Amino acid sequence: MKRKDANLKRVIVDFKKLTPEILALLVEKYPDGYDDDNIITFRNANNEIVEAVEVTTEDTKYLVKVSTKLEVTMENYDEDDYEDFDNDDPDAVQDPELSSEDEDDDMDLD
Repeated sequence: MKRKDANLKRVIVDFKKLTPEILALLVEKYPDGYDDDNIITFRNANNEIVEAVEVTTEDTKYLVKVSTKLEVTMENYDEDDYEDFDNDDPDAVQDPELSSEDEDDDMDLD
């Protein structure tokens, strides 16, 4: 039996490539943030372990790499911040200002 999402394009997204569209999908799917149950762990082409959360559009399954930057950006999400950008503009989502404690946490994930 074929899975219904078997023919979707799969894309791994790092925070640097996060677009307003994907960010909005993440916030919609995980309005209270994601937790360990939502995280998918897999090995990439370089055999490195990657942790990601999944969002799906009509034709694509996005695996967005988990990071402190992603968590902070989702917590502070306001769609008005992105109204002057195209939905697919990876330069629209800026690095959040992290406290030194958050930066230490982010280094542990990379």
